[in-house]
Amino acid sequence: MREQYYEKLLNIKTLEEQKVFYQSLHYSTYEPTPYSALEILCEQYNFTAEDSIIDFGCGKGRFNFYINHFFDSTVKGIEMNTFFYKESIDNKRNYLKKHKKINDKINFLDCFAEEYNISPSDNKFYFFNPFSIHIFIKVIENILNSVKEYKRTVDIILYYPSEEYIYFLNDNTPFVLFTEIKLPYLYDKNPRESFLIYRLVY
Repeated sequence: MREQYYEKLLNIKTLEEQKVFYQSLHYSTYEPTPYSALEILCEQYNFTAEDSIIDFGCGKGRFNFYINHFFDSTVKGIEMNTFFYKESIDNKRNYLKKHKKINDKINFLDCFAEEYNISPSDNKFYFFNPFSIHIFIKVIENILNSVKEYKRTVDIILYYPSEEYIYFLNDNTPFVLFTEIKLPYLYDKNPRESFLIYRLVY
């Protein structure tokens, strides 16, 4: 019921089953973050209108529209699957029809994550296991290079975090675990039902 409520509120369509996906071991199939999980994340973690948030493997843009709607954050979705990229553009059109939002604060790019040029304003990066550890490493290296050039505090937000992502951040980067947000009623059965937020302060 919650899923349909938010789809209607945001005027988007992200519930449909996956129709197509990229045939590669490096990229995951389509699965949007549950709205119930986004509710809990936003209750316990601070998003603001000053944030510039990148969603790697954004699919049809659910996370982006949710965060922009409730916090007026600048959001950018990176999606290498052209089918889902087009779906996110359609959703953006419908979202803006219903909500008076600034068009430039919601953007989507049809490109590979490792090829995205990190902007000096980008300060929060969202991952729902969108690709293999090899691509994740490249993306984190791009973020770190950007931070070295333009000093700022940045957060890495992991949902349903993979052990490989965790080990890499803990053992090979200056990022430090800032907080863990456990999903009630689910975490006890599956410890991966949580958000891990890593922070780097410069």
